[in-house]
Amino acid sequence: MGLDRREALKLGLAGAAVLPAGAAIAQASAPRALIVSTWDFGAAANAAAYAQWKKTGSLIDAVEAGGWVPEADPKNHSVGLGGYPDRDGRVTLDAIIMDDRGNVGAVAALEDILHPISVARRVMEKTPHTFLVGEGARQFALDQGFPKTRLLTPEAEAAWREWLKTAQYKPVANIENQRGSALDHDTIGIVACDANGRLAGACTTSGMAFKLRGRVGDSPQAGCGLMVEPDVGAATSTGVGEEVTRIAGSARVVSSMRAGMDPMAACREAVLHIAKLRGDAVKDAQVAFLAIDRHGRVGAFALQPGFTYAVTDLGGQTSVHTAASLGQAATVAS
Repeated sequence: MGLDRREALKLGLAGAAVLPAGAAIAQASAPRALIVSTWDFGAAANAAAYAQWKKTGSLIDAVEAGGWVPEADPKNHSVGLGGYPDRDGRVTLDAIIMDDRGNVGAVAALEDILHPISVARRVMEKTPHTFLVGEGARQFALDQGFPKTRLLTPEAEAAWREWLKTAQYKPVANIENQRGSALDHDTIGIVACDANGRLAGACTTSGMAFKLRGRVGDSPQAGCGLMVEPDVGAATSTGVGEEVTRIAGSARVVSSMRAGMDPMAACREAVLHIAKLRGDAVKDAQVAFLAIDRHGRVGAFALQPGFTYAVTDLGGQTSVHTAASLGQAATVAS
């Protein structure tokens, strides 16, 4: 059933949505998922996460290893090495990692450190705090033995200097999938649930290209870019971080699952709430949520068409899907 965007937004304003035909059946019959991550580049991250999980049996180890893949990829311009800088030409990184026992660590506005997801894990495991930012996060990382790394690559610097000619800051929906290679993507969120119902998650990013210096989006904020709750599930987000932060989006998704919604319905409810709250302010914006519950069921939903995500099951098989969005059904991409 096709709806244009205005009709779909009206449905959102009315608090209703059209569930893609067969979505509930497909979710119920799918193999139990182990690891899910945002965007189709998540397939490579999932592979690293799965290999680490097979080695140690730890979901925290797994999601950290998954985060390392885009962080170390210089062709990825929104995560880690090679990430586009802020408008002052500085690459700043944000990350969060979380388990299902209330342990969480996060960093934001971190400079000169290649793997912010690992610094976030050190915050979680080595300090009484949950969140370090800016120079304090950088000094903590150096004290922990992380090497200083130049993150601004020649390619990213050239793009920044080109942007300076007009200095127009405008987020583009689904820029994650406008790329020249399979690894040229944006923020990655990874959530995982094993056969015993244990949960963990991670999220890492260099944020929006050419952002105002000091800007922090949803990604490193617990309850916004990532939320994990024992015996319920985990959720992550992508898209325009400010819109996710306004509603504590990932916490909202998990709360809906706690109340009895399946992951698909919970993600859809959060998107509809943003549409109702923001109206025309988000008519050209992308916001998407991805979730897994304690039974290994997966759900995803987006404001705009084009959000993709990778699912790896307990046997290590990975598939890439296109999420349902307002007025558009879900598909399997590969």
